[in-house]
Amino acid sequence: MSAQLTRRHAFVFELLGRSDYAIIGEIVDPGAKVLDLGCGEGELLQWLAENKGVDARGVEISGPKVQRAIARGVSVFQCDIDEGLADYPDGTFDYVILSQTLQETRQPRRVLREMLRVGRRAIVAFPNFGHWRVRSSMLMSGRAPRTKLFPYEWCDSPNIHFLTVHDFEDLAAQEHLVVERRYFLSGHRKVTLLPNLFAEVAVYLVSRAG
Repeated sequence: MSAQLTRRHAFVFELLGRSDYAIIGEIVDPGAKVLDLGCGEGELLQWLAENKGVDARGVEISGPKVQRAIARGVSVFQCDIDEGLADYPDGTFDYVILSQTLQETRQPRRVLREMLRVGRRAIVAFPNFGHWRVRSSMLMSGRAPRTKLFPYEWCDSPNIHFLTVHDFEDLAAQEHLVVERRYFLSGHRKVTLLPNLFAEVAVYLVSRAG
């Protein structure tokens, strides 16, 4: 496939190897104050700082990952986000990011509330458990699904909540959140038809009403 044809089909490009990061990179305004929860080794924060001039902060539970993030020049605090963000005052950040981590938290509703306490907007990206390949895997095997999105054995998986696009929409409505933007991705393509069935990853920009 030619480079020109690849560009025509790849509506969403990768950033640091991930399409959801590319969407997040588009959403975040230059110069914003950003907190990334479960930031890993700080790759996204480093990119945002270098390319968007953001004031970048991170929270990560893994000590070795915190050390590697700090080595990148990123300010990262070691903390379990399930225990809250009490060290941060209300409205400290313009954006609080939670990318591919919501399904790993013990109390996702509390985490989302804390995100929107310390930040004006929250960016939440998650793998869609309602994708047709996940449904097919469960139907055909009769076992916990193993797909590209969910590659782990059930006993080794970090995922403890398996949410779908519909589930997150319901939660947003229950929490009276304003969905400012929503993106649905399948590989490098944006999904516009039946996202709960065809989207592999969803990315939401949400805020509090009023």
